[in-house]
Amino acid sequence: LAYEVCRHSILKRSSVPVEITPIVQSDLREKGLYWRERNKLESTEFSFSRFLTPYLANYNGWALFIDCDFLYLADIKELMELIDDKYAIMCVHHDYTPKETTKMDGAVQTLYPRKNWSSMVLYNCGHPKNKGLTPEVVNNQTGAFLHRFQWLEDDEIGSIPSIWNFLEGHNKVVENDSKTFPKAIHYTRGGPWFEAWKNCEFADLWLNEMHDYIEETKLNAS
Repeated sequence: LAYEVCRHSILKRSSVPVEITPIVQSDLREKGLYWRERNKLESTEFSFSRFLTPYLANYNGWALFIDCDFLYLADIKELMELIDDKYAIMCVHHDYTPKETTKMDGAVQTLYPRKNWSSMVLYNCGHPKNKGLTPEVVNNQTGAFLHRFQWLEDDEIGSIPSIWNFLEGHNKVVENDSKTFPKAIHYTRGGPWFEAWKNCEFADLWLNEMHDYIEETKLNAS
């Protein structure tokens, strides 16, 4: 449901054609592209498979990876306009230390440098450095190597404003400052689709989008 609502929020607001493809671990395993064993620190099934994005895009053009617990409030064309071909990747450079020890449905909250940077990444898929993200590397390298983008130099990682990966419960809206209002909310601690998080900040926006998605689905089915 989180994925469907996120997808709906992007497509509804986009003024440009968008192709959205879920990264489904079972499909990748079937195709022989993903074989690493899941460890207990992985809170989602795309903890590592996300780094196959350039490979899945045939190392061509730009592609955006996002976690499924996002809600888009702005036209994704605005994000595309920030793209700069000199970078291998672009993302929000969070300075983030979560207070909670668990997240979502009881998954353990882990701390590491560049926490949440990899939750929304624009990949310059044809960049020579990203061609090093082969299935072998993604399946065998450490979490630290991948999530900290250690295949890149620091100056190859472009920065995007935090409003495009606005961490619910961490980033704050400044009153009367429209520049601080999120364009994409990331319910990184857990969203309203979990009972424990149904009253989190911006829950109403997500629930409105969910109802909109459900109504549209019913209309299309009738």
